[in-house]
Amino acid sequence: MRYLPLAEADRRDMLRTIGAPSVEDLFVDVPEAARLATKIDGLPDHASELAVERRLSAMARRNLAAGEVPFFLGCGAYKHHIPASVDHLIQRGEFLTSYTPYQPEIAQGTLQALFEFQTQVARLYGCDVANASMYDGSTACWEAIGMARRITRRTKAILSGGLHPHYVSVAKTMARFTGDLLETSVPDLSPEPDTARLLDEIDSDTSCVVVQYPDILGRIGDLSELAERAHAAGALLIAVVTEPVALGLLRAPGEMGADIVVGEGQSIGVGLNFGGPYVGLFATRDKYVRQMPGRLAGETVDAEGKRGFVLTLSTREQHIRREKATSNICTNSGLCALAFSVHMTLLGEAGLRQLATLNHAKAVQAAERLAKVPGVELVSETFFNEFTVRLSTEARPVVRTLADRGILGGVSLGRLYPGAEALENGLVVAVTETSTDEDVEALAGALEEILA
Repeated sequence: MRYLPLAEADRRDMLRTIGAPSVEDLFVDVPEAARLATKIDGLPDHASELAVERRLSAMARRNLAAGEVPFFLGCGAYKHHIPASVDHLIQRGEFLTSYTPYQPEIAQGTLQALFEFQTQVARLYGCDVANASMYDGSTACWEAIGMARRITRRTKAILSGGLHPHYVSVAKTMARFTGDLLETSVPDLSPEPDTARLLDEIDSDTSCVVVQYPDILGRIGDLSELAERAHAAGALLIAVVTEPVALGLLRAPGEMGADIVVGEGQSIGVGLNFGGPYVGLFATRDKYVRQMPGRLAGETVDAEGKRGFVLTLSTREQHIRREKATSNICTNSGLCALAFSVHMTLLGEAGLRQLATLNHAKAVQAAERLAKVPGVELVSETFFNEFTVRLSTEARPVVRTLADRGILGGVSLGRLYPGAEALENGLVVAVTETSTDEDVEALAGALEEILA
C-alpha cells in the first residue's frame, strides 16, 4: 500500500500559508546541478511494502560488502575489527534509549560515560580538556576554525593542502555565512607535507593554521615548528586526525604545540556504516575551554559529598544563555561516543599501542609488495597505515576495474580532486589489522595484470 498522506489540496493550502508559489520554490537555494531532473532509476512510482523490500534488497546485493572482499579504502573511514562486546554493551537499554535531559543530574550514568569519553580523548590528543563529541570529523574541523576566530578575533585561516578535501568543502560552506577567509590548496604528489608553504603564509591576519596528521596522502610531519611560528604571529594551530589509531604510535598533536585537536573517531568502536553516523572528537587547552563548542560533562560532588556529574559550561542555543552560544552543535553523538569509549576501554593503552603497531607493520608490508609491481611508485616512505602510490596510468579506471574483480583497492585522488590533472594517477591505499596477506597479494596481482 502507498503512504501519501497529503492530497493535492493539502499541498496547495500549505504553500498558500507559507507564501510559496510551488514546491519547487522551497528548493531555490539548492544548486540546480544537485537536484534530480528525473526519477530515481530502478524505483517504481508506487508498490506494496513487500515489493519495495524485495526491490531494495536486490539493489543492496549489488554492493561489495567491506568484510567480504579485499578492502583497502581509507581517506577518513577505516575498516577495523570491532569486538562483539562493543555492540553488546551499547545496546543495553540504559544506553541505547537514554539521552542527556535538560535536568541532567537524573542521568548520572550517561554523564559519567561522557566524562570518561572526554578523558580518553584528551589523553589521546595530548590536550587538557575534550568535549562530549561532535557530529563528525568534518564539522569538528569547521568548529575549530570558528573557535580560533573567536579567540584571535581574526578571520583568515590557512588550510594545509593535505587536509581532507571533504573537510575543506564543509569549511568553505560554513565560511560563506561567517565571512572567514580560507587559504586553501591541493596537495602535491611529493614525499613531504606542505609545511614550508604554511610557514610562509602565516602573518598578522592569520587566525589559525589547519593541518591534518597524518595527512590525506598518509604523510606524517612534525608539527612543532608550525606551532611555534603560529604562536609567534598570535595565531592558533589546529591539528586534524582522521585515523585515531595512529596516535597509538605517533606523538600526540597537543604535545607538539597544537592548540586545538579535532578529528574523526570512527576507527575506534564505530563501523563504516556507509559513511555515517560517525563521531567527531574535539579537544583543546584549558585556557580556551569557554570557547569550545559542544557539550562538556563535568565532575562535582553532591550535597552529601558524593561524586557526581553535571553538564557544565553549557552556553548553547537551547539553554538560557543561547545568545552567547559558541556553536550550532548543541548535542553530541552519544551512542557513537559510547562505542568509542567502550572499545577504547577494552583496548587499554597497551592494546591501542599493539593495534597501532600491527596496523603499521601490515601497511609497510603492503607498501613494499606494491612497490615491486611495475607501474606502481610509492610517493612517501613516511606513513602510518595509509600511503599513496603513483600509478603509470589514471587511477580511477584502475579502481573500477579492481572493483569489478572483487577488490576494493583504494581511493583515487582523481575522485577526491576532480580536475587536478597532476593527481589523476594517485591512489591512496589503507591497510589495517583486517587486511590479510592474501588480500595484499590479491591487490598486487591484480595491479600487475591491469598495469601490464
